[in-house]
Formats: sequence, C-alpha cells, structure tokens
Amino acid sequence: MKFNFYSFGFQKILKKSFLPLFLISLLIVLWGNTFTPVTAQTSRQEIRGVWMTNNDLDILRDRTKVQEAVTKLQQLNFNTIYPVVWNSGYVMYPSQVAKRLEIQPFVFQGLDGHDILADLIDKAHRQNLLVIPWFEFGFMTPPSSELAMNKPEWLTRKKDGTQTSISAGGEVSWLNPFHPQVQQFISDLLVELTQKYNLDGIQFDDHTSLPSEFGYDKYTVALYQQETQKTPPNDPQNPEWVNWRANKITEFMVRLNQTVKQIKPKMIFSVSPNYYNHAYKFQLQDWLNWVRLDIVDELIVQVYKENLGHFIDKLSRPEMEEVKQKIPAGIGVMAGLRTKPVSMQQIQSQVRAAQQRGLGVAFFYYESLWNTAQGGLTERLAGFKSLFPYPAFRTAVQSREWDRKVESTPGEIKVESTPEDTNLTVTDQIPF
Repeated sequence: MKFNFYSFGFQKILKKSFLPLFLISLLIVLWGNTFTPVTAQTSRQEIRGVWMTNNDLDILRDRTKVQEAVTKLQQLNFNTIYPVVWNSGYVMYPSQVAKRLEIQPFVFQGLDGHDILADLIDKAHRQNLLVIPWFEFGFMTPPSSELAMNKPEWLTRKKDGTQTSISAGGEVSWLNPFHPQVQQFISDLLVELTQKYNLDGIQFDDHTSLPSEFGYDKYTVALYQQETQKTPPNDPQNPEWVNWRANKITEFMVRLNQTVKQIKPKMIFSVSPNYYNHAYKFQLQDWLNWVRLDIVDELIVQVYKENLGHFIDKLSRPEMEEVKQKIPAGIGVMAGLRTKPVSMQQIQSQVRAAQQRGLGVAFFYYESLWNTAQGGLTERLAGFKSLFPYPAFRTAVQSREWDRKVESTPGEIKVESTPEDTNLTVTDQIPF
C-alpha cells in the first residue's frame, strides 16, 4: 500500500484549522452585512428629510426641545432638516432686509431671546444633520401683511383685476415674480441668509411660482408687449403666454443660483415643486428645465396622495427617471396634519415605494411624525426605524464654480457655462 503523505497531512491540518477558519469567515460576513448598506446609501446621497413648519415653532423656540428633536432624528437615521424661514410675508430670523423695508414690526425669537435658526443649525450640525432653510411662501403673501399693504406696486393680478387666490395658507396675494424690485427683495433675503448663517443649502418650493391666472398687472403687460409686440391673451392657458412667463421665472431662478454659488459654492440649491405637468401648466414652474440647466442640486417632488397607485404613478414619470440619474431626488410624503392624521402603514408603503425606485423622502412635517391618533408613539418610532435601519450621511455638493451667462428669447433659454480652468464653453439649450 502506497502512503500518501500529502493527503494525510492536509487532512490533519484541515481538521485543526476548521474552527478558526469558520469563525473568521463568519466575522467577515457579519462585518460586510453591517457596513455595506451604509456605503451604498452614502454614495447615493439619499435624502431622508423633514420639514419644520410654523406648527413646529413651540419646538424651535425652545433650546431643550430642539436638542431633543435633532437627537431623535439622528437616532432614527434622518439626515436633513428643512426649517421654514419665509412664511406669510415674514422672515423667521432677525433680518436687516425686512427692517429696512419696514415690512416686519417684530422679530421671531426663542424663549431665551435667542436666534432660533442659529440655534437649530448649531445643534443639528453636532448630530451630522444638514440644515437647508425653506422659503415656504415663495411669492405668496397675505393681503393683510405689511408687505402687501406697503408695497402694492409689487403685487400682480388676474385678467379681471382681482389680486388674490385661495391656497392652503388661506387667501393670499402674489408678488410679481417679473418685477425687478420683487426679484431684488428675494435675492437680498437669500444673500442675507447665506452670509449670516452656516447653511448647508436653501430650498424653494411650489410657491416660488405664479398661478397661471396671474400676470395681468400693468408692469407685466407692458413687458410682454415690449418683448413680443403682442398683448397678453385673455386665455391664461395660452401656450405662448404660459411659456413666456415660465421662461421669466426660470431666468430668475438661474440668477438666484448664481447668487448662492458666488457666496458659498458648495451650498445645496434645493427645489421642492409639484409633479411636473401640474407645476408647468398651472404654476409656471418649468423645473425639469431647471434641472437640465444644471441649477438644481436636489429635487423633492411633493406627492401628497393617499392612494398608493396614484402615488406610485407620479414616482414613475419619465421626468423622475431623468432627474434621479443626475442629482439626488426625493418625494415629499405627507406624515399627517393636525386635523388629518396619517397611519404608519400608509407612510411605510409610500416610503418603500420611493426607496424601491431609488428615491429619497422628506416628510411634511416634523410634529406630525409623532402623531399618535393612529397608533402609539412606540409604533411610530419603530416604524421609522424600520424604514431607515442604517445611516445615510450627506455632504454638500461639489460646485464646479462655473461662470454663467443667461440669454433668453420668448422661445428658449440658453445658459453658457465656462469652467475657470478650461477654455471650453458648454451650452444647454432647452426648447419650450
């Protein structure tokens, strides 16, 4: 019988090494399962945000409650807070711009007389949360506000001469987005915020727009006649008239982006509109072109639908597929209202539908996250923890710091961008 020394020796070594090798393999598997999802989330810059509204002021004004809020959000693996800074014609921070224009006879302060925005930013950053202040009211302002009463020439109107519409915020007037003084006012607020606070970004939502019925004020009519040699049509949905006004709002958004990037190139320029067909036709917001023109760093589309099928339909639109290939994109999910709570089951089904399509989420709004009318607090906390089992850290955008020149005609917008370190000129030309 021939003795196989190699076979015999290998078997002995294998028997002695089996347990250590098994333990090492097990550790590798567990280590990989623990950390791989974090890497994946980080690379996608997944949005896990929540808006903090006027309804959350009792929290924002209290240092202790703010600390508890940001700690809870960090523990549940959220990564972004969108606090309101512009609502009902008033700013939520000490503003020299508002003081100079005499449109705000008071200052929102904390219980200790402190700056509530500065306090939130400081505490949130200590928990690795981004803070992106939110211009909630955009061009809206109540007709009784000091802004509307002191600056009547800034307001636009409908064809019949009326100046207000009914919104979720009640009866509102609309600042004329085409008026240079209105544009300068919004830009001044933006500059003030950007220079005064350690922001991670700024967000404009569906109210940085204009209902399509408006735009028949004297200034806008004269501007339209000057540029087109035509009188605005009686039909507010006339395609040429819609395009011209949407084009003007786009030009303004490009300039706002330039303003931000010149001060802080890495700030996130965030937009949270309605779904595209509605936003363009009825609110003159051509946000898909904003993305194509490279002025949007993140997009969160508001989809406040109870029916899951209708919700998923808005997530699956071609424009959403296009946007998420370019920038971080998410869906605004309704977490409830004071008069209308939303179940954890509905929240979970909508968030998972978004996640399955590579989209992040932002909840409207903070207080309603913990609404226990449909389930206890323990259930709500466990529900959010199950949706976000791993952290998803976010960072500020890496700006190219390009100089931009905007040119427009009634039919198109052209943005020429020239990187400082090359002689290349890139032109994005988007037909309307």
